[in-house]
Amino acid sequence: MTADESTMTPGVQADQPSADAIDESTKATPTKQPSAAITVSDEPTVRYDVSLLTKDDLYLFNEGSHFHLYEKLGAHPMIVGGVEGVYFAVWAPNADRVAVMGDFNHWNRESHDLRARDLSGVWEGFIPKLSKGAVYKYYIHSRYHGYRVEKSDPFANYFEVPPKSASVVWDQDYVWNDSHWLQTRGQRNQLNAPISIYEVHLGSWMRNPEDNHCWLSYRELAPLLADYVNRTGFTHIELLPVMEHPFFGSWGYQSLGYFAPSSRFGTPQDFMYLVDYLHQHDIGVILDWVPSHFPTDQHGLGYFDGTHLYEHADPRKGFHPDWGSFIFNYGRDEVRSFLMSSAFYWLDRFHIDGLRVDAVASMLYLNYSRKEGEWIPNEYGGNENLEAIYFLRRFNEEIYKKYPDVQTFAEESTAWPMVSRPVYLGGLGFGLKWDMGWMHDTLMYAHRDPIHRHYHHNEMTFRMLYAFNENFVLPISHDEVVHGKGALLDKMPGSVEDRFANLRAVLSYMFAQPAKKLLFMGCEFGQWREWNHDESLDWHLLEFPSHQGVQRLVGDLNRLYRSEPALHELDCEPDGFMWIDANDADNSSYSFIRMGRSTNDIILAVFNFTPMLRRNHRIGVPRCGYWREILNSDAHEYWGFGYGNMGGVDASPLPSHDRPCSINITLPPLGAVFFKNEG
Repeated sequence: MTADESTMTPGVQADQPSADAIDESTKATPTKQPSAAITVSDEPTVRYDVSLLTKDDLYLFNEGSHFHLYEKLGAHPMIVGGVEGVYFAVWAPNADRVAVMGDFNHWNRESHDLRARDLSGVWEGFIPKLSKGAVYKYYIHSRYHGYRVEKSDPFANYFEVPPKSASVVWDQDYVWNDSHWLQTRGQRNQLNAPISIYEVHLGSWMRNPEDNHCWLSYRELAPLLADYVNRTGFTHIELLPVMEHPFFGSWGYQSLGYFAPSSRFGTPQDFMYLVDYLHQHDIGVILDWVPSHFPTDQHGLGYFDGTHLYEHADPRKGFHPDWGSFIFNYGRDEVRSFLMSSAFYWLDRFHIDGLRVDAVASMLYLNYSRKEGEWIPNEYGGNENLEAIYFLRRFNEEIYKKYPDVQTFAEESTAWPMVSRPVYLGGLGFGLKWDMGWMHDTLMYAHRDPIHRHYHHNEMTFRMLYAFNENFVLPISHDEVVHGKGALLDKMPGSVEDRFANLRAVLSYMFAQPAKKLLFMGCEFGQWREWNHDESLDWHLLEFPSHQGVQRLVGDLNRLYRSEPALHELDCEPDGFMWIDANDADNSSYSFIRMGRSTNDIILAVFNFTPMLRRNHRIGVPRCGYWREILNSDAHEYWGFGYGNMGGVDASPLPSHDRPCSINITLPPLGAVFFKNEG
C-alpha cells in the first residue's frame, strides 16, 4: 500500500485524549439506534456463571500464544439450561466497568454490566433471551481520568453496514462443499505449480448494470467471478481487504473488523458461499490482510479502554505518519494473540488459501517514512523493529505448521534479506514475496518512447541478478493504476496501435519471466481509465476488437503458463532460466530460455520492444530440430498485424550466441514470440 493509498476517515481526528481529558462526546448522549426488537424477560439480566474461557485460554492469551481467540472472545449465541442467549467476552484490562448496550435494551449503558474475569483483563457475561441479529456495542468506563466510550466488538464477526458502526451477534453456521479443493490445494499452491493471481476489489469489479452506484453481493458476484476467472485462465484471485472497514475510500486497507467480512456485500455466510463457489470451480482465494496499522475511528481499537491497548503509546512507534493510523504494539502478548487469531480465523472459518500481508516494510523498519528524531532505535541502536520481526516469524511458523497447504505473501518493498526463506535459516518465513523492483523497472521501461529504450536496456534485465534470492511474485497491482499514475494501457507510448502492442509485449514478458504472476482487474483487457473504487470496470470496452485482443492474449498466456511445465515448474529456481541474449540494446531485443525439470521441456521467448519489424533475426538455441511457435503477441486474434513464423522454424547447425544451433525468425514490431522445441 502506498503512502497516499488510504487516509483517515473524514472527520475523524488522529489526536487522542490527553492524560487528564474526559471524552464528553461519548459521555453525553447514547448512540442513536433503531428501537429494541429483542427484550430481556424475567430471566436474570446477566449471568456470570457461564464462560467459554478456561484457565488455559487465559494463560495462552496473556502469553501471546492463543491463536483461536475467535472461539472464546466476542459474542457467541448459545443455549444454557434450555435458555437461548449470548455470551459476551471482551479484553479491557484498564476498565473499571464494562457494559453491553444495544437494540435489546434501548442502548442503555447501565443495565447489562459484564464482570471482570480474575486478573486476566477479560470482562464476560451471558445475557439470556438474546439471539442472532442483536445489534450491540460495549460501553467502557476506564479507571483512568473518567474516560468513557462506546466501542465495537474487536472480535465481532459481523457489523452494521457502514457508516453505522455497531457489531451484530451472528453465528458461523455453513455447510461447505469444497472438500475436493481442500484435498488438492496443496498441489495447487506449491512453488512448482502455476500460480497466476487476478487481483480484485469486490466493490468495483462489477456493479449492478442498472445502477453503477449499487454493489453486487457476495452471492451475486460468485458465479460472475468464477466464470470470468476460468475463462481468462487465472488460478487464484486475491481480494483487496474484505475485513470490515469504516471508510470505503481506503479500499479496505484501514481495517477495523479483523474477524468480519464487510457487511456491504452480505453476511459472513454469503462470503463463505463466494469462497466455496470459487473453490468448486477450481479457483484459489487469497486475502489481503493488514496487521501493519489500523484507523483511529473512535468506535475501533484505538485507545480502547482509556489506554493505548492495541497500539504503542509513544507516537514515534504507535502512529503512522503516512496513513494517519495507529500501529499495533507487536511487543504486547495479547496483541500478538489477537493478530494471530485473526490470521487463523480466515484460514479456519473461511477456507482461505493464502494471506498477503500488506505493507511489511512499514512493520520491519522503525524509521519507515520518518525523519531523524521522529523514531526510536531498538535496544541495539538499530532501525529494525525487533518485535515486529518476531511476530512475522511466529506468524509464518504457526500458519505453515497448522496449514502446510496454504501460502503467505509479503508485500515488502525493500531489500530486506530472506523474506521468503525459512525462519530456521534466519528468514522471515513467508512463502512468496512481491517483486516490487521488477514492477517499478518494467513499467518505467514500458513508459519510455521506444527510441530511447536502448539507453535503458538494463531496466529489463536487472532483476535476473536477484531473481532467485527470494520466491517471487511479479505484481502489476492496484497501486500502479491510481493517484495519477495512469492505467496500464495509458502508460504505454505511441499511437493507439502501438500502445496496445506495447501492452501485449509487456504482459507476455511478465508471463515468460520466472516467478508467479499477479495482475490487477481491468489490466487484462486494457482499461483506459485509472481504477475508480466507486465505479465498475469499463466492461463496455470489450465491444472493441482491440480490448478483446488483450483479454484473449491474457487468457492464452495463462493457459500456456499452466500447461507448460517449462513456464512454471522452476519459477523459483535458477535452473529454470537461461539468457540467450541479454545485451542486444541496439535493437531493444531480449531472448531467453525457460526450462522444466524434464530435459524435453524447453521454451524460447524472444521480445522486440521497438516498432521495427525484424526479419531474419537469428537466435541461438541449445538444440537443433523443430521449434514450434506457440504464442505470438502480434497475431490477428490479439489485434496485431499478424507478422509471424508460419507456425514454427527449423533450427540449423549454425552456432550463434554461444549455442550450437540457431533459428532465423521474424520478430514482430513491439512483439513477443514463444517457441517450443519439439526435437
